[in-house]
Amino acid sequence: MADRPNPRLLQLNIIIQLLALFFRSSALFSPPDNHLISCGSISPITLHDHRIFLPDATYLISSNPKISISADANTFLQSNSYASVYQSARIFTAPSSYEFDIRSKGIHIIRLHFYPFSSGSHNLAFARFHVLASGFVLLCNFTASSDSPLKEFMLRVDREKLVIFFVPVDSSSFAFVNAIEVISAPVDLVEDKARLVQTDQVLSFDGLSKQVMETLFRINVGGPKVTPFNDTLWRTWVPDNEFFHSDFVTKIVSFSGRIMYRKYSASREVAPDSVYNTARIIDVVNSSEVSSRMTWKFPVDHGYKYLIRMHFCDIASLALNELYLNVYINGYLAYENFDISSATGEVLASPYYVDFVADMGSSDILFVSVGPSGFAGQSRVDGLLNGLEIMKLNNTVGSLDGELPFSLLLHSSRGFFSGVVRSLICWSAFVMLSVVGFMLILRWRAESRNQIAWTALPVDAAGVKIAKGGQFA
Repeated sequence: MADRPNPRLLQLNIIIQLLALFFRSSALFSPPDNHLISCGSISPITLHDHRIFLPDATYLISSNPKISISADANTFLQSNSYASVYQSARIFTAPSSYEFDIRSKGIHIIRLHFYPFSSGSHNLAFARFHVLASGFVLLCNFTASSDSPLKEFMLRVDREKLVIFFVPVDSSSFAFVNAIEVISAPVDLVEDKARLVQTDQVLSFDGLSKQVMETLFRINVGGPKVTPFNDTLWRTWVPDNEFFHSDFVTKIVSFSGRIMYRKYSASREVAPDSVYNTARIIDVVNSSEVSSRMTWKFPVDHGYKYLIRMHFCDIASLALNELYLNVYINGYLAYENFDISSATGEVLASPYYVDFVADMGSSDILFVSVGPSGFAGQSRVDGLLNGLEIMKLNNTVGSLDGELPFSLLLHSSRGFFSGVVRSLICWSAFVMLSVVGFMLILRWRAESRNQIAWTALPVDAAGVKIAKGGQFA
């Protein structure tokens, strides 16, 4: 006869499991501000990652007609994490805005979704508009593409309200948006300092947290795609194959053990386990040669500065203080003899990231390389990288897209612009008429004086004696 289970042991086991579940769930990031809206929808939408997007009506500030449209069934959308919120859109034919209450000031992640479907008389692929927020230009003369429907930004919000503007470029165009996310970023996500890489030296770049950033690339080096379901900040990390450009064989390694997150260092919100437990490494003979650098290549816009965040987690070394490496940005030495063990407090499999800032000048290609250091010892690993992020920084006029400032683009819509033009024309006409009138008055006064000065003598000149002299005397 089988032994009956002990009720006390069962209760204890259940309590332990519940406590484990509680502590695990309490460790997950819970942002103070977490606004998720589905634009144009009339009911809440739940994604596969269990996030709920609410209808946008209560956030929308506009005196113009509120136009919403819905998409037909689309095969492409079904494979996208945001497929359900791409089924509707809000359309703006005049400047409009959304307003979000901010409970926690600081860095916020803003995700804007633009999937250009066609429905009825509206083809969203023809929309052309600007997107503005907090005095900064996020997008200028923007046209959406189904290849990249998500735009992600990070900006600092120091007020109790965040307003995002959508402004059509002219009277013949319109703006649209499918969904908006406004999420408080963890305090450790953006540090204030980075390493500024120049041609002949590396300086300190201060004030990084005050910059507006657009995420261009988020790469899981050596690993598979990471979806929002597996990221505590609901990010997507793509494999590095498309961007990796090296003419020698590298090795991909994976790690099934525990990633050793440490206090005051990289957290799961900086990058998830799925990024840190895979890596691409240099594992070749004579790898100390320059040709053995691992290099990634990214297309960028010239004339901007870029934040390059490199994620390291030594999951390949067998012992501490064996892995030293050099980092190069655009061919320039950005970090020499980087010792991962020292950076992580002498702990293997512990994550660490380094931020670099590079000014692209006139170049449209950004190169990021990792190579062996001169300090490399007997380790079988001469280079390693786990993750890579490329973010665009705003320019001197506060724009991520062009040279036109916030104030000019905000008022460049048809109503304001045509009103300004009419006002300028009327004012110019008034000034011209005033000048002409003033000149006529001056001329009239001058002619009046001349008439008085040259009045003809009386015809009756009797008694007047004319003196003789002159030519006809």
